[in-house]
Amino acid sequence: MTQASSGDTVRVRYTGRLNDGTVFDSSEGRDPLEFTLGSGQVIPGFDEAVTGMAVGDSSTVTIESENAYGPRDEEMVQDVARSEIPADIELAVGMQLQASGSGGEMVVTIVELSDDSVKLDANHPLAGQALTFDLELVEIT
Repeated sequence: MTQASSGDTVRVRYTGRLNDGTVFDSSEGRDPLEFTLGSGQVIPGFDEAVTGMAVGDSSTVTIESENAYGPRDEEMVQDVARSEIPADIELAVGMQLQASGSGGEMVVTIVELSDDSVKLDANHPLAGQALTFDLELVEIT
């Protein structure tokens, strides 16, 4: 039986859960996720978990933050003056904005608001968390 290896394009059904059981993403009701192993299209731990699987194989794997979205970095949380954000944008906690930084474009999440400042978090929302995936390899091409 052929096993998935680096360079193969694969299709995977998956459900991703946090430690508390909350589902944060799933392919249920959609086409399976298609990606090329070893190409960096998915988090490293997901890539590693699928490598070696054969079509029809299922597994459950927990991926630590280092092999997922990395640890949280508190230096990526910044207070910005409210006046630096266009006045026509109605802000709310939890809202995501596109921002430009020294590393290029990034998505930031508003985590706190006051009349004078906005606290922005540039960490990925899943940074610092272990992620558990139920995986089923459905195709290798």
